[in-house]
Amino acid sequence: MPLISYIFLLIAVAFGTVSNTFTKNADGFTKLIPSTLSIITIILCMFFLSKVMKTLPIGITYASFAGLCIIATVVVGTIKFNQVPDTFTLIGLGLIISGVFVVNVLGKT
Repeated sequence: MPLISYIFLLIAVAFGTVSNTFTKNADGFTKLIPSTLSIITIILCMFFLSKVMKTLPIGITYASFAGLCIIATVVVGTIKFNQVPDTFTLIGLGLIISGVFVVNVLGKT
């Protein structure tokens, strides 16, 4: 699996996380600037995700994207919005990280 696919995956995760942050700030898409930025960043996210799917299977791509985007969004939520996860949430996030690892490192595609 080419390294560029994983670079594109990380770029998609970054744009997905940024889009989630703008969506939070868009207040139900009632604020023009964050709403517009949310739309632009999710389009960029999907563009890079589509590039990844040229070389990685769709299930592996999306499982990795979703897991990493969840983790990144929780980190942003903790830092920017002071939304500190509780113990069970941290356990669940650890399981997500484990799952992404297993799928990409130990799984055979």
